[in-house]
Amino acid sequence: MMSKLKGLTKKQLFLPVFSMLLVMLLNVIYDIACGHAPLTFFTIAVKNGILYGRLIDILNRGTEAAILAIGMTLVVSSSAGTDISVGSVMSLYGGMCCMLLAGYGNVNVSNYAVPLLVGIGAGLLTTCVCGLFNGFLVAYMNIQPMVATLILWSAGRAIGLLLCNSQIVYVRVPSFQKIGGYVGPIPTPIIVAAACILVASLVLRMTALGTYIQSVGINKKASRIAGFNSAKIILLCYVICGLCAGLAGMVATSRIYSADTNNIGLNLEMDAILAVALGGNSLGGGKFNLAGSLIGAYTIQAIDTTLLSLGVSTAQSPVFKAVIVIMIVVIQSAPAKEFFKELSKKRNAGKGAASV
Repeated sequence: MMSKLKGLTKKQLFLPVFSMLLVMLLNVIYDIACGHAPLTFFTIAVKNGILYGRLIDILNRGTEAAILAIGMTLVVSSSAGTDISVGSVMSLYGGMCCMLLAGYGNVNVSNYAVPLLVGIGAGLLTTCVCGLFNGFLVAYMNIQPMVATLILWSAGRAIGLLLCNSQIVYVRVPSFQKIGGYVGPIPTPIIVAAACILVASLVLRMTALGTYIQSVGINKKASRIAGFNSAKIILLCYVICGLCAGLAGMVATSRIYSADTNNIGLNLEMDAILAVALGGNSLGGGKFNLAGSLIGAYTIQAIDTTLLSLGVSTAQSPVFKAVIVIMIVVIQSAPAKEFFKELSKKRNAGKGAASV
């Protein structure tokens, strides 16, 4: 029994699944303490033709973090570094898209100045260029990922503000709001996230891209000797990360039908990095598990939802996330792994001596 449990804890998905179950258990205990039914957390109902429930809210509100986690997972795996600019790139998408749709200089419109697809396409193209810029600095200029992406972390919002003349640009058109609204009873962001996850999974499973990324992340020099173009693979991962930031920005902008460049994507880079770490992926690069990152992203949103229900303000929640990050990084560190390995050896040696 103990050997099976030990083998289970070594699986890569153990940490994210355990974390998710722990958050769910906390919600069940809280509901019981408040006098509600034990399974209130899992209740899903249809009201006014729309799905309601805490699980639906977590899936809906966790969309942006889940989409960002896809790109962040590939970046971390290939370059052993994080892209801290994704939140600002989301904001830049909102500024570019809404500025085009509203027409430069307008701040509140009910009609498009250009077709919707033009605005969305221009916004996504801008975020891909941002990813290309970050990837070039990391892959070809050999700048540390955090330093390279720090440029757009600080400049992305400023460029978005410049595009919008430092104002919030509102696009009050139903078709634009639909992306952050509902398709039938289902929130559209959930559908967008599902589509992104499906495409990413199929690409990584049906092509050799996943193998290339892991190979480069484990040993860039050895991969180059084996015939892989390490720089191009890293560059591609950053472009994909930029695209994911654009898609997350598309959802976030549509939710509030405006380009609030000061607040769109604010601190979401932390959630994306935490999702990768919580998913059991090493922040030092190499092998990755996309499913773990996605579970981690929705676990973080579940933590946010739980903290709100416990009366913790949104301003205080980053403190709890920071504690979780510290715990995960410490657990994954080489000294901690060595400590647990030595502890296991001593325990096994003690059992062997007792049996003799």
